[in-house]
Amino acid sequence: MEKILRFIEKLTPKPIYRFLQPFYHQTLAYTAAFLYGFPSRKLKVIGVTGTNGKSTVVHMITSILEEVGEKVVSVSSLRLKVGKNEIKDALKRTMPGRFVIQKLLRRGVDGGCKYAVVEVTSQGIEQFRHKGINFLMAVLTNVTPEHIESHGTFQKYREAKTKLFYKTKIHVLNGDDKENLNHFSDISSQKRIIYSKNDLPKDLNLKLLGEFNKENAAAAFAVARELGISEEKIKSALEKIESIPGRLEFVQKKPFAVVVDYAHTPDALRKVYQTLSPRLICVFGAAGGGRDKWKRPEMGKIASEFCDEIILTNEDPYDENPESILKDIEKGINPCPGLKKILDRRQAINKALKSASSGDTVIITGKGAEQWIMGPNSQKIPWDDRNVVKEELSKL
Repeated sequence: MEKILRFIEKLTPKPIYRFLQPFYHQTLAYTAAFLYGFPSRKLKVIGVTGTNGKSTVVHMITSILEEVGEKVVSVSSLRLKVGKNEIKDALKRTMPGRFVIQKLLRRGVDGGCKYAVVEVTSQGIEQFRHKGINFLMAVLTNVTPEHIESHGTFQKYREAKTKLFYKTKIHVLNGDDKENLNHFSDISSQKRIIYSKNDLPKDLNLKLLGEFNKENAAAAFAVARELGISEEKIKSALEKIESIPGRLEFVQKKPFAVVVDYAHTPDALRKVYQTLSPRLICVFGAAGGGRDKWKRPEMGKIASEFCDEIILTNEDPYDENPESILKDIEKGINPCPGLKKILDRRQAINKALKSASSGDTVIITGKGAEQWIMGPNSQKIPWDDRNVVKEELSKL
């Protein structure tokens, strides 16, 4: 169905399509819900939005529910999962299309699921992918600048996030994100829950590193408690999470550490670098296709603050010149004798590994657990940073 609609979209003159776009997207959303029998009405649906941490919070909430024996529909950039069955998403979307989401929810209902945990993006909201879904809870992780070119301003980006909270009964907000707490608290709800990393049990043995992961855990904790799950069960589930794919994931710890992370915003990049050991060899790039050009020099500036060696490389160039992307990043980098530009991502990773000494940390960001590099003309090159690291380590 979606393939047919995308074909029709290509045939429609752009001015006409832009005018009809809101009606078009909203019609699709409700059509998808109708065709699959409005499955969300038979589920307790938890929507998770924010700039960073969405996938991790979805993963944590799902793990807690599974700990108490519940079947869950889990939808995030990490995975699409219905009960024990994982479905591969070949389209590289953080939030799947309307028909995909409704189909997953229907499969969940038919398979005996009571809960669905769905990652909700600002661009997904702008395309009405959240419409036709009956959300019980809306969870906010944090809001920092992202997708500015797409939305126009940070205020419009943040405002897009707020649309998930309208007509949602329970709001779960991050008390540690002071700048946005008041803004989202102004939206009416039947119940508002404020969570903080400081409220986590003192004896919680969270294996995931970073203060930001404590915030993520606090969000999942707050949701689970609201669903009536005991503190002991929540702690047990969170403590069992050794790592999350592509999120501060250690491929190797000794003699030097190698870490893969999805960080693709300045805020996320800073938090990841702050969490790791003092001597860092950093490999990263930035997405092309005109996506958030503003953040490229900002990421370069942050890298020059924390990294002893910087290797700029290709990420997802789409139809943009990869060298131009690296030049944009380089504009923010202070004079750095350890700066290198290696377009071939495998070669860049190989160079970083060869440069590392005992006690160093090689941190590779931007792709995480993603399975493709997006090239020109919608080309998808099979890829996985973690596998490439393992292959290059075996050659050393």
